[in-house]
Amino acid sequence: MAELIAALQHPQALITLAVLLLAVVLFVTGWLAPELTGLLSVALLVSSGVLTPEQGLAGFGSPALITLMGLFAVSAALFRSGALDRLRELIASERIRSSRRMVALLTLVVAPISAVVPNTPIVASLLPVLESWCRRRRIAPSRVLLPLSFATVLGGTLTLLGSSVNLLASDISRQLGLGPLELFSMTAIGLPVWLAGSVFMLLAPSGLLPSRGEDNNQLTTSPSQSGYTTEVTIPSNSSLVGQTLRHSRLQRRFDVDVLELQRGAERLLPPLADRRLEAGDRLLLRVTRDDLLRLQQDHTIQLADAQRPPGNPMAFSDLEATLFSTEVDGGQRTVEVLLPAGSTLAGASLRELRFRQRHNATVLALRRGQQTVQERLGQAVLREGDVLLLQAPLDAIRGLQASNDLLVLDQLENDLPTVRRKPLAIGIAVLMLLIPTLTPIPLVAAVLLAVVAMVITGCLRPGEVQRSIRLDVILLLGSLSSFSVAMQTSGLADGLAADLERLLQPWPAYAALAAMFLVTTLITNVMSNAASVALLVPVATQLAQPLGLPPQSLLMLVLFGASQSFLTPMGYQTNLMVFGPGRYHFLDVPRYGAGLTVIMTLLVPALILRQVQGG
Repeated sequence: MAELIAALQHPQALITLAVLLLAVVLFVTGWLAPELTGLLSVALLVSSGVLTPEQGLAGFGSPALITLMGLFAVSAALFRSGALDRLRELIASERIRSSRRMVALLTLVVAPISAVVPNTPIVASLLPVLESWCRRRRIAPSRVLLPLSFATVLGGTLTLLGSSVNLLASDISRQLGLGPLELFSMTAIGLPVWLAGSVFMLLAPSGLLPSRGEDNNQLTTSPSQSGYTTEVTIPSNSSLVGQTLRHSRLQRRFDVDVLELQRGAERLLPPLADRRLEAGDRLLLRVTRDDLLRLQQDHTIQLADAQRPPGNPMAFSDLEATLFSTEVDGGQRTVEVLLPAGSTLAGASLRELRFRQRHNATVLALRRGQQTVQERLGQAVLREGDVLLLQAPLDAIRGLQASNDLLVLDQLENDLPTVRRKPLAIGIAVLMLLIPTLTPIPLVAAVLLAVVAMVITGCLRPGEVQRSIRLDVILLLGSLSSFSVAMQTSGLADGLAADLERLLQPWPAYAALAAMFLVTTLITNVMSNAASVALLVPVATQLAQPLGLPPQSLLMLVLFGASQSFLTPMGYQTNLMVFGPGRYHFLDVPRYGAGLTVIMTLLVPALILRQVQGG
């Protein structure tokens, strides 16, 4: 630690370390959204004089970030034109009849697609199809959804375009004077990594994945495991008035748990079985989706309006038009929607969001993984990974499909995009890949040309270009690149690298690389992978000379370590996207992902050393 302590004698290094530690705490605890943590870090580094405004904000104008913005639009055009319809049809086909066959399809077909299309929209597109397949085959979604996430993570390291983190690493490489990464710079290592990960998932014992949900010829598990939380009120003319819950039709006819009873200002908690019901009582229930839809047709109760406070109920007649069936004459549908990572709705309640007015959709119920939501429906603060059961007109649901804040999990019949422009969209995407490979034209220019071509040919509407861009990802990556500059200019990276050199000097090169890879992987599973790359690449590249390796090799080591997020739900945004729909528990992820992590820790350093020796 002597070199680090010496470096901290300089005020700029001390400030940089303080900002770094603050950012790590915020990333791990989640007190602030990751993009806000990044912006706060930039503000502190600039205001303290560690960086000039130009240095702190340089990342927002980097070629890598502009490339990513264009790539979001190109991906949206591919999905809108139906370029992946054949894949969706293959998943839904009769040939795929078991979970192991589905895992084979995900690893061998879906993973390579995520090499050129960001994995987040791929998971978003395939989630409804996979859930529908699970319902038809009576297979638990937990058997296939985590493999879907892991497959796209593996495929995302095949090319530079596979993940936003790859583009951030390319930008940091440029800042460090190593030059940007090329489109296929990662492929020599990414191919064996993908193949090894695929073999593991194909041969892994089925017991590593839980079976929760639709399995063993049961459509649902018990309400305590897969139920939604919703609210109902007792109208004055209900036959339930004067009855106890134990002997009421509510308990006899429906499989529900009553979590709370609110009577005026009085809040009553279980046990409630012998409590007599009164007109105006408001009940907080845990109930399965099927029973909730049946509850809508039972006139003895009425679904409460989540946006109205207790004591100000809406008349049942006002709700009847929208709360009766999964599809009525007005085009009403009942669908599940997921709050994906980065949703701007997270952190606010339905009442604060004025959800119905904003989205023209009524929230029927809320599900949060395996947790029981004890708050009232309108007051519950939404979190990433929450699943809402909505009822809305078909046009409103189609509008939600274009939103980055909500992911529609149900597949809508007759809602496939027009396919007239599918060949055009695929052709433009292929040219986008070929132009920087075969000509001197940079990748960023090829991506921007592809965006314009998609709009001109009608594959994407101009307004959809803006909606397709994930602002949270752009803010995070643009701000985090300032960390690498601050660590370099303050001397903090040199101090950390010198101490690591002293620690690793007696070790063989392979052992040193394996240790660094494992540390990177463990860090990225509790913190943003983009943050891991921004913080560790400047330090790792300083170790290149002592280890006798090119700096690019150490950059690749950190990049692959930060990309292999197989141990926690929050390690990668696709893990979080499948966590709720798969009914997973926290320990399910490391149980399935530990083997992959061990394989990658042993394999990636060997591949890097072989590449150096072969080059």
